[in-house]
Amino acid sequence: MQSSLLLTGIGLRTPHYTAFLEKHPGVAWIEVHSENYFGEGGKPLQVLEKVRSDYPISLHGVGLSLGSTDELNWQHLKKLKDLAGHIQPCLISEHLSWSSIDGHYLHDLLPLPYTEEALEHIVSRIQQVQAYLNRQILIENIASYIRYTSSVIPEQEFLLEVVKRSGCGILLDINNIYVTAINLGLDPQHYLSAIPANLVQEIHLAGFSTMIMDDHEILIDSHNRPVVPAVWDLYRYAIQQLGPKPTIIEWDNDLPSLETLCLEAYRAEKIMREAYVATKLTG
Repeated sequence: MQSSLLLTGIGLRTPHYTAFLEKHPGVAWIEVHSENYFGEGGKPLQVLEKVRSDYPISLHGVGLSLGSTDELNWQHLKKLKDLAGHIQPCLISEHLSWSSIDGHYLHDLLPLPYTEEALEHIVSRIQQVQAYLNRQILIENIASYIRYTSSVIPEQEFLLEVVKRSGCGILLDINNIYVTAINLGLDPQHYLSAIPANLVQEIHLAGFSTMIMDDHEILIDSHNRPVVPAVWDLYRYAIQQLGPKPTIIEWDNDLPSLETLCLEAYRAEKIMREAYVATKLTG
């Protein structure tokens, strides 16, 4: 590992390939979108192989549509299994969401209704995926903009039941908790307080944007800006509750320089250490 840091890393995107290989930045690990490396050979996979020699890599999927009622995409899973066998990632993750219906894919991560029926459905799907991959996966909470009238289980309780019944782990996205809480009038700290530390294996941090809809401001999980102070504060609270956790800075659109992205990771590392020390001193 190239890093003097403890636990923070960045999402590696194509425009940063050259700079990353040249500079070998001092981050602890990196995360990539699995689907970008499903092709056989080519530059993306070559870059990933070079990076893998120096950094642990996490594979983060965005296209499996775990919550869909369509049959699981076994071609997609075959490509993921082959990639994992080649790269040997430290973690594999997907989302608590759906994005396809009748074979048609939407370019968004849509929330599930939080019902017992949906719970049983997605648990079964996760179990099938884990059995096929022969390894545990992590499930990430998404940002929500609506609440189904049929939902009867609070999101954090739904997530915990998914984990307990399926045996998966949690990728906890702090920005998504904040965005959902503000959009739906919830308490983000209440959400975090319900999550047991031993179930969380990774944390995501990202920036959001805003838009006006029906005279109301809506937060959008756009990954195109720095982490805002309120989300940093929530991250500090999360570390106080959960302890230090491997953390990734996500930035997918309007990409800054690699140096700017790494500075976000360094800030996360500093906050993590400060929060952990403060908890130990007061605990």
